[in-house]
Amino acid sequence: MGFQCVDCMSHGARTTDPGRTVLGVPADKRPERALVVPALIVVNTVVFLVTVIQSGSLMGNAGAPLFRDWSLYPLAVASGEWWRLLTTGFLHFGPLHLAFNMWALWVLGRDLELALGRARFVSVYLVSLLGGSAAVFLFADLRSDTAGASGAVFGLMGGLAVVLLRLRQSPRPVLTLIAINIALSIAIPGISLYGHIGGMLTGAAVTAVIVYAPRRRQTLWQAGSVAGLVLLLLAIMAARATAVTAGAVSSLLG
Repeated sequence: MGFQCVDCMSHGARTTDPGRTVLGVPADKRPERALVVPALIVVNTVVFLVTVIQSGSLMGNAGAPLFRDWSLYPLAVASGEWWRLLTTGFLHFGPLHLAFNMWALWVLGRDLELALGRARFVSVYLVSLLGGSAAVFLFADLRSDTAGASGAVFGLMGGLAVVLLRLRQSPRPVLTLIAINIALSIAIPGISLYGHIGGMLTGAAVTAVIVYAPRRRQTLWQAGSVAGLVLLLLAIMAARATAVTAGAVSSLLG
């Protein structure tokens, strides 16, 4: 993005407590280089190649069996296929969709992984992905078919804004980036606006509970708060699934 360098964030993260950074990361566990982000890019790329091979088409890879089994199809989720809420984040419609999301993941994720540490970064990424999927499941057409890492990427945007606020640095560049991408999500047909907004809000929330956790027993607070957010999302989606199932039964009965 060009708005924040790794060295700047690393310097801002060091505070008076030699044992932990201001972001709540044990000082001896702060990574020197990003590993999770490249690993996620590799996994997404491998999954994409599998769908290309299965479908026999670079541009029409959505016809692959893996795509049909993993994409976010709300009716299938309501029927018990809950894994789709996460697996959808590793599928992409064609090479351009993959390239854009992986570029955004690389640009946004490197600094955030170094600032939060690997375990906390993974939590932000996966919970953001779940939050984006939850928004699609709750508000999108039940027969829609959604895929992509965009919800998790938007979660990183929201998380980065929270980190900059915690470091007392201006989040304006990130907020501008979010506003531009939300506008594009509205203007361009076929983009999952619900997934983007859900991922962004969830990413901001999970990052906030991590970086603003009380200093005493901080790791316990962080883990418990993240787990609480996940349980809340699952409870809301379970209620939605029950309502969808009840509605389907009622329509069949008449």
